[in-house]
Amino acid sequence: MKSLFGYPLEAQTILKKRKKLKRQLLEKLPCEAALHKKIAILGGSTTHDVKEMLELFLLDEGIMPEFYESEYDQYWQDVMFDNSELMAFQPDIIYIHTSSRNIKKFPLMTDSPEMVASLLEGTYDHFEQVWEKIATAYKCPIIQNNFEPPFYRLLGNLDFADVHGRRNFIMRLNERMAQYAAGHTNFYVNDIDYMAASYGLSRWEDAFAWHMYKYACAVEAIPELAYNLANIIKSLYGKTAKAMVIDLDNTLWGGVVGDDGANGIEIGQETSMGQLYSEFQSYIKEHKDRGVLLSINSKNDEDNALSGLNRPDSVLKPDDFLSIKANWENKDKNILEIAAELNIGVDSLVFIDDNPVERDRVASQVPDVKVPTMSDPTQYIHILDRSGYFEATNLSAEDAQRTSMYCENVARQKAQNAFADYNEYLKSLNMKAEIAPFSPVYMPRIAQLTNKSNQFNLTTKRCTQTDVEKYVANKEYITLYGKLTDKFGDNGVVSVVFGHEDEFDKTIFHIDLWLMSCRVLKRDMEVAMMDELVEKCRQRGIATIKGYYYPTAKNGMVKDFYAQQGFAKVKEDDSGYTEWEMSISGYSRRNTVIVVSNAHE
Repeated sequence: MKSLFGYPLEAQTILKKRKKLKRQLLEKLPCEAALHKKIAILGGSTTHDVKEMLELFLLDEGIMPEFYESEYDQYWQDVMFDNSELMAFQPDIIYIHTSSRNIKKFPLMTDSPEMVASLLEGTYDHFEQVWEKIATAYKCPIIQNNFEPPFYRLLGNLDFADVHGRRNFIMRLNERMAQYAAGHTNFYVNDIDYMAASYGLSRWEDAFAWHMYKYACAVEAIPELAYNLANIIKSLYGKTAKAMVIDLDNTLWGGVVGDDGANGIEIGQETSMGQLYSEFQSYIKEHKDRGVLLSINSKNDEDNALSGLNRPDSVLKPDDFLSIKANWENKDKNILEIAAELNIGVDSLVFIDDNPVERDRVASQVPDVKVPTMSDPTQYIHILDRSGYFEATNLSAEDAQRTSMYCENVARQKAQNAFADYNEYLKSLNMKAEIAPFSPVYMPRIAQLTNKSNQFNLTTKRCTQTDVEKYVANKEYITLYGKLTDKFGDNGVVSVVFGHEDEFDKTIFHIDLWLMSCRVLKRDMEVAMMDELVEKCRQRGIATIKGYYYPTAKNGMVKDFYAQQGFAKVKEDDSGYTEWEMSISGYSRRNTVIVVSNAHE
């Protein structure tokens, strides 16, 4: 089941067995455990198969979708004329499934450059009108297909450069769409331009399927399209990996360092295979530079492992890895230790190993770890890249600094070991926090935290950036972010709290979400955040704060959080769900180790 939905896709099997697969996925994913999302598919072509394939990939990721589908080619009308069914549906995401088939008019050979420019603007405006209306009326994320290349070139190679060429026209439309995406944080492009090129344009396009059934691409390509789309959606809701756990021999280099010696392994520019492995190492290194955490998991003596990584022509060096497990333990055991050291869930790990036996053991013993099939080094990059494990819908400043932040945590741990009194250790960190209402500069990071923080998360409410912006705009809400620095470095935005005044009794405040990054656990940041929240409530005349705990498989560590903050439990059900209350009249500030400033107010 797991491998069937991994890349490379078994498209024909998925298409053929879709109903059976859906039943199996629903059995595997209880309704109460799923993340429920409403997705509107507005199509310029037939979308039923796209919907069914997308549903399978989302269910496999723990997302249970409910769909609205427009009638054929009614995407523009549904939005611009306020389709009542769509408005009542209130989607969490709107996906616009259009293609080059939906470009109504292309330049004529007799058109002047000015006429072509006017046609380009009019074609682009047709789509931008829809995006702007959605942003105003629905305030939800938009996913829009860009345009695949034309299926013929009237001008041959000149079609690329001449303003009359369809290829030129489509490239310029795609560029305008990219510019729009760069300027609008809730707009995402499903890159079918790349998808069609990667799949093979002549295979992607199916004239019979279009003219007979109005499919925008070949039926066999629909799973690929839906898989790519699902990667965007899962990324919006934080279901992406954080770290690679990588084997060494025949994975990062050719050969076995223990047998061949560091000088005998294949890496570098001397052989074609060496170049291949160097290219793969560069690909891994680029992931580290964008914030993916790297660790080694190799059956090797540590000295041998380090000698391979320390070769002058090795792109990756020992310092690029947060953890190096080079030993003779079972790799599933090493993986559990790596997850514990990094303080992240095993479902955030991607295990990369050329050995099918090792992959099978890890997949069976630690089933939440993602285990791609890596058997052919010529395909390593292709498999990882297309699998979408690290799909990015936005990049925050903290992403690029993640590895250094985790290294700083190691230094903090060493410093803690030197103190007998934990409170004295906390004071020695010289911590400073910036706690303030949500600020536009931190919106991407705040949305990212709501989707990635699973352990210290009281209600596990998932938010897109659009959702976050709605809370900020609503005067009944109190929002707070917490940013923490200490003598070892800047941890970035690490805590998020927001809630709302009771609809009927404005003296009561409900906490909708309270979360904190695991990398600052046991640092009293939650105490500082509570102090500031209580103060904000006092300023509004609020007398009682109510908190809620929704138990999940991962957030058991915070089941007693509200009790520790002075709340009284007022309700508990058989599932472990609890409600808490605290009167703030007797509350006194309790933070003694963090200096707090209130920016952006």
